[in-house]
Amino acid sequence: MINFLEFFLKYVGYFFILYLFGYVTFLIMSVTIGTITLYNNRLLHKYKNDLKHDFYVPITIIVPAYNEEVTVVDTVKSLLNLDYRLYEIVVVDDGSKDNTAQVLIDTFNLHQVKKPINQQIKCKREKAVFINSINNITITLVRKENGGKADALNMGINVSQFPYFICLDADSVLQHDSLKNIVKPILENDDIIACGGLISISNDMVIENGHVKKYKLPKNLLVCMQILEYDRSFLASRILLDQVNGNLIISGAFGLFKKDIAITVGGYDTTTLGEDMELVVKLHVFCRSNDIKYIIKYVPDAICWSQAPESLIDLIKQRRRWYIGLFQTMWKYRALFLNYKYGMISFISFLYFLIYELFSPFIEVFGVLTIILSFAVNLINVPYMVFFFLIYAVYGAVLSLVAFFSRCHTQNYKLSIMDMVKAVVLCLFEITFLRFIMSFARMLALFNYKKKREQWGTIKRVKN
Repeated sequence: MINFLEFFLKYVGYFFILYLFGYVTFLIMSVTIGTITLYNNRLLHKYKNDLKHDFYVPITIIVPAYNEEVTVVDTVKSLLNLDYRLYEIVVVDDGSKDNTAQVLIDTFNLHQVKKPINQQIKCKREKAVFINSINNITITLVRKENGGKADALNMGINVSQFPYFICLDADSVLQHDSLKNIVKPILENDDIIACGGLISISNDMVIENGHVKKYKLPKNLLVCMQILEYDRSFLASRILLDQVNGNLIISGAFGLFKKDIAITVGGYDTTTLGEDMELVVKLHVFCRSNDIKYIIKYVPDAICWSQAPESLIDLIKQRRRWYIGLFQTMWKYRALFLNYKYGMISFISFLYFLIYELFSPFIEVFGVLTIILSFAVNLINVPYMVFFFLIYAVYGAVLSLVAFFSRCHTQNYKLSIMDMVKAVVLCLFEITFLRFIMSFARMLALFNYKKKREQWGTIKRVKN
Protein backbone atom coordinates (compact mmCIF):
# COMPACT_ATOMS: atom_id res chain seq x y z
CA MET A 1 0.00 0.00 0.00
CA ILE A 2 2.80 2.40 0.91
CA ASN A 3 4.59 1.61 -2.35
CA PHE A 4 1.45 2.41 -4.31
CA LEU A 5 0.99 5.71 -2.47
CA GLU A 6 4.62 6.64 -3.12
CA PHE A 7 4.16 5.87 -6.83
CA PHE A 8 0.86 7.78 -6.95
CA LEU A 9 2.14 10.85 -5.13
CA LYS A 10 5.32 10.90 -7.20
CA TYR A 11 3.44 11.21 -10.47
CA VAL A 12 0.91 13.59 -8.98
CA GLY A 13 3.88 15.80 -8.16
CA TYR A 14 5.12 15.58 -11.76
CA PHE A 15 1.65 16.54 -13.00
CA PHE A 16 1.46 19.61 -10.79
CA ILE A 17 4.92 20.78 -11.82
CA LEU A 18 3.87 20.52 -15.47
CA TYR A 19 0.51 22.18 -14.75
CA LEU A 20 2.07 25.13 -12.91
CA PHE A 21 4.81 25.47 -15.51
CA GLY A 22 2.20 25.85 -18.23
CA TYR A 23 0.19 28.35 -16.22
CA VAL A 24 3.21 30.44 -15.25
CA THR A 25 4.46 30.46 -18.84
CA PHE A 26 1.10 31.76 -20.03
CA LEU A 27 1.04 34.42 -17.30
CA ILE A 28 4.56 35.62 -18.12
CA MET A 29 3.70 35.95 -21.81
CA SER A 30 0.39 37.63 -20.96
CA VAL A 31 1.77 40.22 -18.57
CA THR A 32 4.78 40.96 -20.80
CA ILE A 33 2.72 41.50 -23.95
CA GLY A 34 0.02 43.33 -21.99
CA THR A 35 2.54 45.75 -20.48
CA ILE A 36 4.23 46.40 -23.84
CA THR A 37 0.86 47.01 -25.50
CA LEU A 38 -0.23 49.49 -22.84
CA TYR A 39 3.10 51.30 -23.03
CA ASN A 40 2.88 51.57 -26.84
CA ASN A 41 -0.71 52.83 -26.59
CA ARG A 42 0.41 55.50 -24.16
CA LEU A 43 3.20 56.61 -26.53
CA LEU A 44 0.72 56.84 -29.40
CA HIS A 45 -1.54 59.02 -27.31
CA LYS A 46 1.35 61.12 -26.01
CA TYR A 47 2.66 61.89 -29.47
CA LYS A 48 -0.85 62.30 -30.95
CA ASN A 49 -0.42 59.41 -33.37
CA ASP A 50 -3.63 57.66 -32.43
CA LEU A 51 -6.64 57.81 -34.72
CA LYS A 52 -8.44 61.17 -34.76
CA HIS A 53 -11.76 61.49 -36.56
CA ASP A 54 -14.96 63.48 -36.86
CA PHE A 55 -17.01 60.47 -37.94
CA TYR A 56 -19.12 58.84 -35.27
CA VAL A 57 -20.43 55.30 -35.51
CA PRO A 58 -24.09 55.31 -34.36
CA ILE A 59 -24.32 53.25 -31.16
CA THR A 60 -27.15 51.99 -28.98
CA ILE A 61 -26.22 51.55 -25.33
CA ILE A 62 -28.36 48.78 -23.81
CA VAL A 63 -28.66 48.71 -20.03
CA PRO A 64 -30.45 45.59 -18.72
CA ALA A 65 -31.78 46.18 -15.21
CA TYR A 66 -33.35 44.05 -12.52
CA ASN A 67 -33.91 45.59 -9.07
CA GLU A 68 -31.31 48.30 -9.73
CA GLU A 69 -33.05 51.36 -8.23
CA VAL A 70 -29.93 52.19 -6.20
CA THR A 71 -27.53 52.62 -9.14
CA VAL A 72 -29.46 52.83 -12.42
CA VAL A 73 -30.10 56.61 -12.31
CA ASP A 74 -26.41 57.37 -11.77
CA THR A 75 -25.54 55.01 -14.61
CA VAL A 76 -27.87 56.78 -17.06
CA LYS A 77 -26.70 60.23 -15.89
CA SER A 78 -23.11 59.20 -16.56
CA LEU A 79 -24.08 58.06 -20.05
CA LEU A 80 -25.49 61.49 -20.85
CA ASN A 81 -22.03 63.03 -20.35
CA LEU A 82 -19.95 60.93 -22.73
CA ASP A 83 -17.57 62.57 -25.22
CA TYR A 84 -19.55 61.20 -28.16
CA ARG A 85 -22.18 62.64 -30.47
CA LEU A 86 -24.30 59.87 -31.93
CA TYR A 87 -25.82 57.38 -29.52
CA GLU A 88 -29.02 56.42 -27.77
CA ILE A 89 -29.70 54.82 -24.40
CA VAL A 90 -32.08 51.87 -24.01
CA VAL A 91 -32.84 50.66 -20.47
CA VAL A 92 -34.67 47.34 -20.22
CA ASP A 93 -36.44 46.77 -16.91
CA ASP A 94 -36.73 43.00 -16.72
CA GLY A 95 -39.73 42.76 -14.41
CA SER A 96 -38.05 44.44 -11.43
CA LYS A 97 -39.76 44.11 -8.04
CA ASP A 98 -38.41 47.44 -6.79
CA ASN A 99 -38.74 50.99 -8.17
CA THR A 100 -36.18 50.68 -10.96
CA ALA A 101 -38.60 51.88 -13.65
CA GLN A 102 -40.25 54.59 -11.57
CA VAL A 103 -37.03 56.31 -10.52
CA LEU A 104 -36.01 56.49 -14.17
CA ILE A 105 -39.42 57.85 -15.22
CA ASP A 106 -39.34 60.51 -12.51
CA THR A 107 -35.71 61.52 -12.91
CA PHE A 108 -35.67 61.82 -16.71
CA ASN A 109 -39.30 62.84 -17.23
CA LEU A 110 -40.01 59.84 -19.45
CA HIS A 111 -43.45 59.64 -21.06
CA GLN A 112 -45.23 56.51 -22.21
CA VAL A 113 -45.63 55.87 -25.94
CA LYS A 114 -47.24 53.19 -28.06
CA LYS A 115 -44.29 51.80 -29.95
CA PRO A 116 -44.53 48.41 -31.69
CA ILE A 117 -41.36 46.36 -31.24
CA ASN A 118 -40.20 44.13 -34.07
CA GLN A 119 -38.93 40.96 -32.41
CA GLN A 120 -36.04 40.09 -34.68
CA ILE A 121 -34.78 38.04 -31.73
CA LYS A 122 -37.33 36.15 -29.67
CA CYS A 123 -37.82 37.53 -26.15
CA LYS A 124 -40.53 38.07 -23.53
CA ARG A 125 -43.17 40.65 -24.40
CA GLU A 126 -42.97 44.30 -23.42
CA LYS A 127 -45.43 45.81 -20.94
CA ALA A 128 -44.80 49.49 -21.63
CA VAL A 129 -42.36 51.78 -23.43
CA PHE A 130 -41.29 55.23 -22.16
CA ILE A 131 -39.23 57.79 -24.09
CA ASN A 132 -37.64 61.21 -23.73
CA SER A 133 -34.81 63.11 -25.38
CA ILE A 134 -32.18 64.94 -23.33
CA ASN A 135 -29.48 66.97 -25.10
CA ASN A 136 -30.36 65.20 -28.38
CA ILE A 137 -29.82 61.80 -26.76
CA THR A 138 -32.86 59.55 -26.81
CA ILE A 139 -33.56 57.61 -23.62
CA THR A 140 -35.90 54.64 -24.03
CA LEU A 141 -37.19 52.60 -21.10
CA VAL A 142 -38.82 49.25 -21.83
CA ARG A 143 -40.69 47.47 -19.07
CA LYS A 144 -41.08 43.78 -19.83
CA GLU A 145 -41.90 40.43 -18.34
CA ASN A 146 -39.08 38.84 -16.39
CA GLY A 147 -36.96 36.58 -18.56
CA GLY A 148 -33.42 36.97 -17.29
CA LYS A 149 -30.49 39.14 -18.33
CA ALA A 150 -30.02 37.53 -21.76
CA ASP A 151 -33.70 38.00 -22.56
CA ALA A 152 -33.49 41.66 -21.49
CA LEU A 153 -30.47 42.18 -23.77
CA ASN A 154 -32.34 40.61 -26.67
CA MET A 155 -35.20 43.04 -26.08
CA GLY A 156 -32.69 45.89 -26.13
CA ILE A 157 -31.34 44.70 -29.48
CA ASN A 158 -34.88 44.57 -30.87
CA VAL A 159 -35.58 48.13 -29.69
CA SER A 160 -32.25 49.58 -30.85
CA GLN A 161 -32.18 51.89 -33.87
CA PHE A 162 -28.46 51.86 -34.65
CA PRO A 163 -26.14 49.32 -36.39
CA TYR A 164 -23.91 48.77 -33.34
CA PHE A 165 -24.93 48.15 -29.76
CA ILE A 166 -23.15 48.16 -26.43
CA CYS A 167 -24.28 46.07 -23.47
CA LEU A 168 -23.65 47.78 -20.13
CA ASP A 169 -24.48 46.62 -16.61
CA ALA A 170 -26.83 48.84 -14.60
CA ASP A 171 -24.23 49.33 -11.85
CA SER A 172 -21.53 50.48 -14.27
CA VAL A 173 -20.21 53.86 -15.37
CA LEU A 174 -18.41 54.50 -18.66
CA GLN A 175 -15.33 56.68 -18.66
CA HIS A 176 -15.94 59.86 -20.67
CA ASP A 177 -13.86 58.72 -23.68
CA SER A 178 -14.90 55.05 -23.65
CA LEU A 179 -17.12 55.20 -26.75
CA LYS A 180 -14.48 57.05 -28.76
CA ASN A 181 -11.90 54.43 -27.85
CA ILE A 182 -14.03 51.33 -28.32
CA VAL A 183 -15.08 52.32 -31.88
CA LYS A 184 -11.52 53.00 -33.08
CA PRO A 185 -10.94 49.40 -34.25
CA ILE A 186 -14.19 49.57 -36.27
CA LEU A 187 -13.02 52.72 -38.05
CA GLU A 188 -9.68 51.07 -38.82
CA ASN A 189 -10.97 47.69 -40.03
CA ASP A 190 -14.32 46.70 -41.56
CA ASP A 191 -13.87 43.11 -40.38
CA ILE A 192 -14.40 44.02 -36.71
CA ILE A 193 -17.64 42.50 -35.42
CA ALA A 194 -17.16 42.95 -31.67
CA CYS A 195 -14.95 44.79 -29.19
CA GLY A 196 -14.52 44.34 -25.46
CA GLY A 197 -13.47 47.06 -23.06
CA LEU A 198 -11.50 47.08 -19.82
CA ILE A 199 -13.51 46.57 -16.64
CA SER A 200 -12.18 48.50 -13.66
CA ILE A 201 -13.60 48.37 -10.15
CA SER A 202 -15.34 51.57 -9.04
CA ASN A 203 -15.82 50.93 -5.31
CA ASP A 204 -14.65 54.02 -3.34
CA MET A 205 -13.43 55.74 -6.51
CA VAL A 206 -14.30 59.39 -7.08
CA ILE A 207 -15.76 59.59 -10.61
CA GLU A 208 -17.56 62.71 -11.86
CA ASN A 209 -19.14 62.91 -15.32
CA GLY A 210 -17.00 60.04 -16.49
CA HIS A 211 -13.74 61.57 -15.26
CA VAL A 212 -11.69 59.91 -12.52
CA LYS A 213 -11.12 62.65 -9.96
CA LYS A 214 -9.35 60.50 -7.42
CA TYR A 215 -7.97 56.98 -7.73
CA LYS A 216 -7.39 55.00 -4.58
CA LEU A 217 -7.62 51.43 -3.41
CA PRO A 218 -10.88 50.79 -1.52
CA LYS A 219 -11.01 50.37 2.24
CA ASN A 220 -12.59 46.95 1.77
CA LEU A 221 -9.67 44.50 1.50
CA LEU A 222 -11.71 41.93 -0.41
CA VAL A 223 -12.42 44.53 -3.11
CA CYS A 224 -8.71 45.42 -3.24
CA MET A 225 -7.84 41.81 -3.96
CA GLN A 226 -10.43 41.73 -6.73
CA ILE A 227 -8.78 44.78 -8.32
CA LEU A 228 -5.46 42.92 -8.47
CA GLU A 229 -7.21 39.86 -9.88
CA TYR A 230 -9.05 41.92 -12.54
CA ASP A 231 -5.83 43.53 -13.71
CA ARG A 232 -4.12 40.18 -14.09
CA SER A 233 -7.05 38.87 -16.11
CA PHE A 234 -8.33 41.80 -18.19
CA LEU A 235 -5.05 43.58 -18.70
CA ALA A 236 -2.85 40.55 -19.33
CA SER A 237 -4.40 37.38 -20.74
CA ARG A 238 -6.97 39.14 -22.91
CA ILE A 239 -4.32 41.28 -24.58
CA LEU A 240 -2.30 38.13 -25.33
CA LEU A 241 -5.26 36.24 -26.80
CA ASP A 242 -6.10 39.34 -28.81
CA GLN A 243 -2.90 38.82 -30.80
CA VAL A 244 -4.35 35.64 -32.35
CA ASN A 245 -7.98 36.82 -32.54
CA GLY A 246 -8.62 34.33 -29.77
CA ASN A 247 -10.63 36.09 -27.07
CA LEU A 248 -13.59 33.93 -26.06
CA ILE A 249 -15.07 36.43 -23.60
CA ILE A 250 -16.27 39.99 -23.87
CA SER A 251 -17.46 40.99 -20.44
CA GLY A 252 -21.19 41.51 -20.12
CA ALA A 253 -20.38 44.71 -18.24
CA PHE A 254 -19.04 46.45 -21.38
CA GLY A 255 -18.98 45.10 -24.92
CA LEU A 256 -19.65 46.48 -28.42
CA PHE A 257 -21.24 44.29 -31.12
CA LYS A 258 -22.28 44.64 -34.75
CA LYS A 259 -26.05 44.28 -34.59
CA ASP A 260 -26.77 42.49 -37.86
CA ILE A 261 -24.45 39.57 -37.17
CA ALA A 262 -25.63 39.33 -33.56
CA ILE A 263 -29.19 39.01 -34.86
CA THR A 264 -28.09 36.46 -37.47
CA VAL A 265 -26.69 34.13 -34.79
CA GLY A 266 -29.82 34.51 -32.64
CA GLY A 267 -28.62 37.05 -30.08
CA TYR A 268 -28.00 36.09 -26.48
CA ASP A 269 -28.72 32.56 -25.29
CA THR A 270 -31.37 32.63 -22.57
CA THR A 271 -30.57 29.10 -21.39
CA THR A 272 -27.07 29.85 -20.12
CA LEU A 273 -25.77 31.90 -17.21
CA GLY A 274 -22.75 32.94 -19.28
CA GLU A 275 -24.63 34.76 -22.03
CA ASP A 276 -21.68 37.11 -22.64
CA MET A 277 -19.17 34.32 -23.29
CA GLU A 278 -21.71 32.20 -25.19
CA LEU A 279 -22.38 34.99 -27.70
CA VAL A 280 -18.68 35.57 -28.37
CA VAL A 281 -17.93 31.86 -28.85
CA LYS A 282 -21.02 31.56 -31.06
CA LEU A 283 -19.73 34.42 -33.25
CA HIS A 284 -16.35 32.70 -33.59
CA VAL A 285 -17.99 29.41 -34.59
CA PHE A 286 -20.46 31.02 -37.00
CA CYS A 287 -17.86 33.09 -38.84
CA ARG A 288 -15.33 30.28 -39.14
CA SER A 289 -17.96 27.74 -40.18
CA ASN A 290 -19.16 30.11 -42.93
CA ASP A 291 -15.72 31.37 -44.01
CA ILE A 292 -16.54 34.93 -42.99
CA LYS A 293 -13.60 37.25 -42.36
CA TYR A 294 -13.95 38.66 -38.88
CA ILE A 295 -12.02 40.10 -35.96
CA ILE A 296 -13.01 40.30 -32.30
CA LYS A 297 -10.90 42.90 -30.49
CA TYR A 298 -10.02 43.78 -26.94
CA VAL A 299 -9.61 47.52 -26.32
CA PRO A 300 -7.89 48.25 -22.96
CA ASP A 301 -8.21 52.03 -23.48
CA ALA A 302 -12.02 51.79 -23.39
CA ILE A 303 -12.72 51.75 -19.67
CA CYS A 304 -15.88 50.84 -17.80
CA TRP A 305 -16.12 51.31 -14.04
CA SER A 306 -18.20 48.65 -12.30
CA GLN A 307 -18.98 47.74 -8.71
CA ALA A 308 -17.41 44.62 -7.23
CA PRO A 309 -18.99 42.52 -4.44
CA GLU A 310 -17.99 43.78 -1.00
CA SER A 311 -18.82 40.63 0.95
CA LEU A 312 -17.42 37.14 0.57
CA ILE A 313 -20.93 35.68 0.21
CA ASP A 314 -21.76 38.01 -2.70
CA LEU A 315 -18.40 37.30 -4.32
CA ILE A 316 -18.96 33.55 -4.10
CA LYS A 317 -22.43 33.96 -5.64
CA GLN A 318 -20.94 35.97 -8.49
CA ARG A 319 -18.10 33.55 -9.20
CA ARG A 320 -20.36 30.50 -9.01
CA ARG A 321 -22.59 32.11 -11.61
CA TRP A 322 -19.61 32.89 -13.84
CA TYR A 323 -18.30 29.36 -13.50
CA ILE A 324 -21.61 27.74 -14.36
CA GLY A 325 -21.80 29.97 -17.43
CA LEU A 326 -18.29 28.89 -18.39
CA PHE A 327 -19.20 25.22 -17.99
CA GLN A 328 -22.38 25.57 -20.05
CA THR A 329 -20.59 27.37 -22.88
CA MET A 330 -17.61 24.99 -22.97
CA TRP A 331 -19.93 22.00 -23.06
CA LYS A 332 -22.19 23.51 -25.72
CA TYR A 333 -19.21 24.21 -28.00
CA ARG A 334 -17.17 21.13 -27.09
CA ALA A 335 -16.64 20.53 -30.82
CA LEU A 336 -13.96 23.25 -30.62
CA PHE A 337 -11.67 20.93 -28.66
CA LEU A 338 -8.50 20.27 -30.69
CA ASN A 339 -10.37 20.84 -33.95
CA TYR A 340 -8.07 22.10 -36.72
CA LYS A 341 -11.09 23.66 -38.47
CA TYR A 342 -11.11 26.42 -35.84
CA GLY A 343 -7.38 27.08 -35.77
CA MET A 344 -5.93 29.10 -32.88
CA ILE A 345 -9.34 29.30 -31.21
CA SER A 346 -9.22 25.56 -30.69
CA PHE A 347 -5.55 24.95 -29.92
CA ILE A 348 -4.85 28.01 -27.75
CA SER A 349 -7.99 29.75 -26.45
CA PHE A 350 -10.32 26.81 -25.93
CA LEU A 351 -7.54 24.64 -24.52
CA TYR A 352 -6.49 27.37 -22.09
CA PHE A 353 -10.03 27.90 -20.84
CA LEU A 354 -10.55 24.17 -20.53
CA ILE A 355 -7.43 23.46 -18.46
CA TYR A 356 -6.82 26.67 -16.53
CA GLU A 357 -10.38 27.94 -16.08
CA LEU A 358 -12.85 25.03 -16.22
CA PHE A 359 -10.70 22.25 -14.74
CA SER A 360 -8.55 24.44 -12.48
CA PRO A 361 -10.85 24.36 -9.40
CA PHE A 362 -10.84 20.56 -9.41
CA ILE A 363 -7.09 20.40 -10.04
CA GLU A 364 -6.30 22.87 -7.27
CA VAL A 365 -8.63 21.25 -4.73
CA PHE A 366 -7.20 17.86 -5.68
CA GLY A 367 -3.74 19.28 -5.02
CA VAL A 368 -4.74 20.43 -1.54
CA LEU A 369 -6.21 17.01 -0.73
CA THR A 370 -3.06 15.32 -2.03
CA ILE A 371 -0.92 17.42 0.30
CA ILE A 372 -3.13 16.46 3.24
CA LEU A 373 -2.89 12.77 2.29
CA SER A 374 0.88 12.97 1.90
CA PHE A 375 1.21 14.62 5.28
CA ALA A 376 -1.05 12.01 6.91
CA VAL A 377 1.06 9.07 5.68
CA ASN A 378 4.35 10.90 6.26
CA LEU A 379 5.29 10.86 2.56
CA ILE A 380 5.92 14.56 2.12
CA ASN A 381 9.02 16.67 2.28
CA VAL A 382 7.61 19.59 4.27
CA PRO A 383 10.52 22.05 3.70
CA TYR A 384 10.39 21.33 -0.05
CA MET A 385 6.61 21.74 -0.14
CA VAL A 386 6.77 25.07 1.70
CA PHE A 387 9.58 26.27 -0.56
CA PHE A 388 7.66 25.25 -3.69
CA PHE A 389 4.48 26.97 -2.48
CA LEU A 390 6.38 30.16 -1.63
CA ILE A 391 7.89 30.25 -5.13
CA TYR A 392 4.41 29.85 -6.61
CA ALA A 393 2.96 32.57 -4.37
CA VAL A 394 5.74 35.11 -4.89
CA TYR A 395 5.84 34.52 -8.63
CA GLY A 396 2.08 34.93 -9.00
CA ALA A 397 2.12 37.99 -6.78
CA VAL A 398 4.88 39.64 -8.80
CA LEU A 399 2.95 39.11 -12.04
CA SER A 400 -0.19 40.57 -10.45
CA LEU A 401 1.74 43.61 -9.27
CA VAL A 402 3.31 44.16 -12.68
CA ALA A 403 -0.17 44.16 -14.25
CA PHE A 404 -1.57 46.47 -11.55
CA PHE A 405 1.21 49.04 -11.59
CA SER A 406 1.40 48.98 -15.40
CA ARG A 407 -2.28 49.90 -15.63
CA CYS A 408 -1.96 52.65 -13.02
CA HIS A 409 1.11 54.07 -14.77
CA THR A 410 -0.30 54.05 -18.30
CA GLN A 411 -3.59 55.59 -17.12
CA ASN A 412 -1.77 58.27 -15.08
CA TYR A 413 -3.24 57.29 -11.72
CA LYS A 414 -1.33 58.60 -8.71
CA LEU A 415 -0.99 56.02 -5.96
CA SER A 416 -0.28 56.87 -2.36
CA ILE A 417 2.48 55.07 -0.46
CA MET A 418 -0.19 53.34 1.61
CA ASP A 419 -1.93 52.05 -1.53
CA MET A 420 1.35 50.70 -2.87
CA VAL A 421 2.03 48.87 0.38
CA LYS A 422 -1.53 47.58 0.47
CA ALA A 423 -1.22 46.22 -3.09
CA VAL A 424 2.06 44.42 -2.32
CA VAL A 425 0.68 42.78 0.82
CA LEU A 426 -2.75 41.87 -0.52
CA CYS A 427 -1.49 40.33 -3.76
CA LEU A 428 0.03 37.53 -1.66
CA PHE A 429 -3.28 36.93 0.13
CA GLU A 430 -5.17 36.98 -3.18
CA ILE A 431 -2.97 34.36 -4.80
CA THR A 432 -2.69 32.09 -1.75
CA PHE A 433 -6.04 32.37 0.06
CA LEU A 434 -8.76 34.00 -2.03
CA ARG A 435 -7.88 31.94 -5.09
CA PHE A 436 -8.35 28.65 -3.21
CA ILE A 437 -11.60 29.81 -1.60
CA MET A 438 -12.93 30.66 -5.06
CA SER A 439 -11.74 27.27 -6.35
CA PHE A 440 -13.83 25.46 -3.73
CA ALA A 441 -16.83 27.67 -4.47
CA ARG A 442 -16.60 27.16 -8.23
CA MET A 443 -16.16 23.42 -7.88
CA LEU A 444 -19.26 23.13 -5.69
CA ALA A 445 -21.24 25.25 -8.17
CA LEU A 446 -21.54 22.37 -10.62
CA PHE A 447 -23.44 20.22 -8.15
CA ASN A 448 -26.52 22.44 -8.38
CA TYR A 449 -25.94 24.35 -11.60
CA LYS A 450 -29.39 23.56 -13.01
CA LYS A 451 -31.10 25.47 -10.22
CA LYS A 452 -32.16 29.03 -11.05
CA ARG A 453 -30.14 28.94 -14.25
CA GLU A 454 -32.23 31.62 -15.94
CA GLN A 455 -32.45 34.00 -12.98
CA TRP A 456 -30.43 37.13 -12.38
CA GLY A 457 -27.48 36.97 -10.04
CA THR A 458 -27.89 39.63 -7.37
CA ILE A 459 -25.39 41.33 -5.11
CA LYS A 460 -25.83 44.21 -2.71
CA ARG A 461 -25.45 47.56 -4.50
CA VAL A 462 -24.02 50.67 -2.83
CA LYS A 463 -23.62 54.28 -3.91
CA ASN A 464 -20.03 55.43 -4.25
